[in-house]
Amino acid sequence: MAQPKYIMNLDKIEHIPAEEKEKLKQITDKFVFRVNDYYLSLIDWKDPNDPIRKLVIPNEGELEEYGRWDASDEDTNYVVPGCQHKYTTTALLIVSEVCGAYCRYCFRKRLFRNDIKEAMSDVQPGIEYIREHPEINNVLLTGGDSLILATKKLRRIIEQLREIDHVKIIRLGSKMPVFNPMRIYEDEELLKLIREYSTAEKRIYVMAHINHPKEITEEAKRGFEALHDAGAIVVNQTPVLKGINHEPEVLAELLDKLSWAGVTPYYFFINRPVAGNNDFVLTLEEAYHAVEKAKGITSGLGKRVRLSMSHTSGKVEILAIEDGKAYLKYHQSRDGEYGKFMVLDCPKDASWFDDLPGNKEHWKQPGKKLESFESANEKISQKEKAPMETK
Repeated sequence: MAQPKYIMNLDKIEHIPAEEKEKLKQITDKFVFRVNDYYLSLIDWKDPNDPIRKLVIPNEGELEEYGRWDASDEDTNYVVPGCQHKYTTTALLIVSEVCGAYCRYCFRKRLFRNDIKEAMSDVQPGIEYIREHPEINNVLLTGGDSLILATKKLRRIIEQLREIDHVKIIRLGSKMPVFNPMRIYEDEELLKLIREYSTAEKRIYVMAHINHPKEITEEAKRGFEALHDAGAIVVNQTPVLKGINHEPEVLAELLDKLSWAGVTPYYFFINRPVAGNNDFVLTLEEAYHAVEKAKGITSGLGKRVRLSMSHTSGKVEILAIEDGKAYLKYHQSRDGEYGKFMVLDCPKDASWFDDLPGNKEHWKQPGKKLESFESANEKISQKEKAPMETK
């Protein structure tokens, strides 16, 4: 199959009525829109609730600026421009500000804006920081989408990371395995790169972003197989999204299809309360019960998935929500509180850790951010001259 054609103008999509396009123009004027004809072919245009359509076609709710642009305070994690170091053993390199698909729920939606530039074209400061910090044993290449990079650029980054002995794992965060699987199975140089640098002692992981079972097509499975044959390990993470995958049967089908394809179900996330994504948000109670029902109708392989929140303070795993209480623990912790168990009151409308009374007793406010890095929140504030409404 030939590489898909990318579309960045809603006017090019004949299935969307002219009246609807006119309404959506104010959204695409503010936020980047980008999709390809392969992914569009997965949409059932006769179904107004088609999940693939909801994932990538703009919606009017995006203009409701309820929430924050940086709900997990990522700006406090930067140690040098383009590199985050929140957890002791893990560093994030922001290698691209571009995505293949701009998913409308994205927690880094601040990067969709034409007036924001957070990713750094020069990754060298981050690589040098990693080189100087032997406690870092795994590095996530993210953005944006790491596999939107040309393979030659990706090779230069991976080669340098593989020169650093203490970096054992390299992770590639990407939607490409289902958004443009041909980018994977038709690129022999990419597969050669993975084959060369994913070894028995130092693996390359592909952190796939698969949200719905409709995305797992024959082409996607061919891409998974190519990655497996090259020596990569493929795992999946997705938020639980209202109107897209929140039904237990859909989540269970996703878990089954991932397991059958040899893709490890890794995380189900609570969708972060980012400005403009309120249409996709579930309460904590709704998300928890949906996931538990899904796990009840999938295999033990599917049950490996964890439900968690990527909060400012760490990854907060949701163990149970019962009788108005949230039973939680720190799966990852910025403050080193790994495994810390918490029982908090859980109001019916709570949709984030900050909504739980008493949560602030369990974590410290983040420290001062990198002075030389101007955060996206600050840029937006300066341009709009008004603080974002916070939940």
